[in-house]
Amino acid sequence: MAGVTDRPFRLLCRRLGAGMAVSEMVTADSSLWHTRKSRLRLDHTGEPEPRSVQIAGGDAEMLAKAARLNAEHGAQIIDINMGCPAKKVCNKAAGSALMRDEALVNTILKAVVAAVSVPVTLKMRTGWDPDSKNARRIAMMAEEAGICALAVHGRTRACAYRGEAEYDTIAEVKQAVSIPVFANGDITTPEQAAAVLRYTGADGLLIGRAAQGSPWIFREIDHFLSTGRHLGEPSLAEVRTILLEHLVALHAFYGLPMGVRIARKHVGWYLQTHDTDRHFRRHFNTLETAEAQLHSVERYFESLSNRETFAA
Repeated sequence: MAGVTDRPFRLLCRRLGAGMAVSEMVTADSSLWHTRKSRLRLDHTGEPEPRSVQIAGGDAEMLAKAARLNAEHGAQIIDINMGCPAKKVCNKAAGSALMRDEALVNTILKAVVAAVSVPVTLKMRTGWDPDSKNARRIAMMAEEAGICALAVHGRTRACAYRGEAEYDTIAEVKQAVSIPVFANGDITTPEQAAAVLRYTGADGLLIGRAAQGSPWIFREIDHFLSTGRHLGEPSLAEVRTILLEHLVALHAFYGLPMGVRIARKHVGWYLQTHDTDRHFRRHFNTLETAEAQLHSVERYFESLSNRETFAA
């Protein structure tokens, strides 16, 4: 979720029901942390506890150092990324590419756990490809190394995000270890969330892409799991308020022009069910100032509200 789960989005998701929000993936190479992108990713000012920082890399010593530095800067949980399928990550023998080398995985896990006093968690996939699913073995290795919890995405690296996530492997991992296991992949509705928990026996869920443009999914799932009843979708007025607050936070966090550029993709996600012909989104993507973006969103929701009133 690099490029998506920045501090403004994490704060929004926590406010709307997420129990925890993990940072964007941060490179383990601390020599690169001087860049503006890395500085922003390492900024956790005002975030509620627990603060979990995800690190990525393929060198055990470098990952251990990164874990130490992040803990010194306020990280309360260190999460190791072995789940990212992106080519630019896997080509550096990081992310889900690590699952091809179980010996290296073991070395990394032990090094990071030994480097910090805070809990260390692991995010992984089911394996490198469908013919080499090894999540169960790595999970057992992780527990022995002192990893405190696991998150498993129900696809291999080769599958990327294609097809449907499978939960059999997650259920096998849950049976194999005694530490908490979190299920991830294609959890887009409260009903699916409940079904995945029942099927896998997982201790919790991780929501990623389904929260893009719908950060209220967390409170909807939480309500359904607690009561068995649907909370209901947010009103048009609430969506407008959430979106405008999100835009203001992005503009403030990134400054200009970066905040304006990043706002475009979020507006695209929020409005994909409203702006079906993409007419407004194409217009929005031409705007160059924060003021213009906010004004255009306000006008757009006014027109949607007027349409609803007329239809009623």
